[in-house]
Amino acid sequence: MAEQLSSADRQAALTQLEQGEQAGKITHAAATNIREWLNEPRFAEYAPRVAADIKAANWRDLDDAFWTVIPFGTGGRRGKMYPVGTNAINDRTMGESAQGLADYVRENNAAGELSCAIAYDTRHKSRHFAELCAEIMVAAGFKVYFLDGYRSTPELSVAVRHKRCSCGIMITASHNPPSDNAIKAYWSTGGQLLPPHDNGVIERVMAVKTIERVPFERARAEGRVVYCQEEVDRAYLDGMLTQRVAGPRDLKVVYSPMHGVGASAVLPVLAADGFKDVELFEPHAKPDGDFPNVPGHVSNPENPATFDSMIERAKEMGADLVLSTDPDADRLGCAAPRKAGGAWATFTGNQIAALLAEFLCESRRKAGATSPDHYLVKTLVTSDIIRRIGESYGVRTYGDLPVGFKWIAGLMDEQGADRFLFGAEESHGFLAGTYSRDKDAGVAALLLAELAAQLKAERKTLWEKLEALYWQYGYHAERTVSQTMPGSEGMARMTALMQAFRSNPPQTLGGIKVAQVRDFQHGVTMLANGERKALDAPHTDMVMLDLAAAGNSIAVRPSGTEPKVKFYMFAYEPAEMLANLDDTREELTARFKALEQDLASFAEKI
Repeated sequence: MAEQLSSADRQAALTQLEQGEQAGKITHAAATNIREWLNEPRFAEYAPRVAADIKAANWRDLDDAFWTVIPFGTGGRRGKMYPVGTNAINDRTMGESAQGLADYVRENNAAGELSCAIAYDTRHKSRHFAELCAEIMVAAGFKVYFLDGYRSTPELSVAVRHKRCSCGIMITASHNPPSDNAIKAYWSTGGQLLPPHDNGVIERVMAVKTIERVPFERARAEGRVVYCQEEVDRAYLDGMLTQRVAGPRDLKVVYSPMHGVGASAVLPVLAADGFKDVELFEPHAKPDGDFPNVPGHVSNPENPATFDSMIERAKEMGADLVLSTDPDADRLGCAAPRKAGGAWATFTGNQIAALLAEFLCESRRKAGATSPDHYLVKTLVTSDIIRRIGESYGVRTYGDLPVGFKWIAGLMDEQGADRFLFGAEESHGFLAGTYSRDKDAGVAALLLAELAAQLKAERKTLWEKLEALYWQYGYHAERTVSQTMPGSEGMARMTALMQAFRSNPPQTLGGIKVAQVRDFQHGVTMLANGERKALDAPHTDMVMLDLAAAGNSIAVRPSGTEPKVKFYMFAYEPAEMLANLDDTREELTARFKALEQDLASFAEKI
């Protein structure tokens, strides 16, 4: 039985809390939430820890943990782990998330058995949270299909579809720091929650008062929790292999899971596809939620610094390609030599997307598997080179989707997955095939290795192929920068900054006039002359500033998973204007520097 807080200790904690609030050591919002956790019976098991923190005057930790209620966003809840708190990942907030999902699915399940697939990554407490969610789903009347062992986010999507589940839960904080964890919620499609279900689940989560549980081992013994990892592993591998392209397999690869789950996806699919010379990068091989051998302990393939040690190993063994995945293996990064035997460099997510889009369009056309009804998909902040590639192959491109791969998955179901060729988002998320409804580093690794092997047989590198795309489709350059704004003050600053971009945007950026501002939240385009026009695009909290130089723009949006504002900068030079790629690269790099300085100056004024 959980320890109970005595009346005397409760009163002492409340008195000290009031004194701390009056002294300005803790915000009013945090103090209000703390009082609920001390007084209300539903929080009784957590009250002793709250009281202990107050007694120890851990005001900073308490304010961070209680200043707001951690949102259950349109995909789930993500944040820093702390044993107590409304704004932290702990048993209570995770339990509310699972209970709210269960309540909503149960209310909206027309017929059939209620079931839920659950998987988890290598982060601290991921297994614990996965079992907690299973206990809650079972108590709510669901049968749980449980992946026993570290598995990827895309495999969870496969599990939902393969077992025909009502919903799914993935425990992972993706590429966040070791301090964080999260719950991702999935619908019966295998994709993350979309309207109206996202808001419906959010309402239920926020309304949770009581959390019911059935002990995990008892549920297993009764057959209400079923281990199914071997069956789903086979279905996942078979799904990835549907996308294989025939060709050379002579390629030497170094692969890093960066202490995450990726070895369960990338290694099996490369082996099954005929790649025999793949080395698992030993310093990153051990599953470890501290990500000990990764710079900054953040396993994000978007960060070039994470590749430094891998590239050194690749040079030692004469490898052709380095691949890496984030902790839940839904994002892929890569590095390769610019020329055979030359200096190595990492690719951005947009560059990988361009290479894969062209490779798939070309290989599918050779196989007679393209038509005007086939399509590519990208988000608003993903490079427009994908659209230009699609046009050259006579296929459609859907490119006005909000940030988040769930929108790509939703469009697949809306337009027909049988005509889907490839989906990409700039943050290293890619998918080909119909087996999953989430981005998948496994299938991206398969295709990128095939392309690299094909190019090697032609005595070319991935970088040389990318340059050929620039000569054909124009030089596309992108850069993403962020401004972190943590805590309650940061949230207010983010809101004020977004409002400033909407109401009083800069007239010039980087020495180029701002031609128009597209406000996707309010569905309006504001021209430089003050004219306003309706914007026919999805509603999302983002502003895009289009510069007078065609193809050059800046998107501004608050991150949905981290306390930061992101600036996505796009530069473009048409193919007919290119004379020297090195000169163009330097010119656009200077343009980005000027844009970044102006954006920082604008933000500092808010």
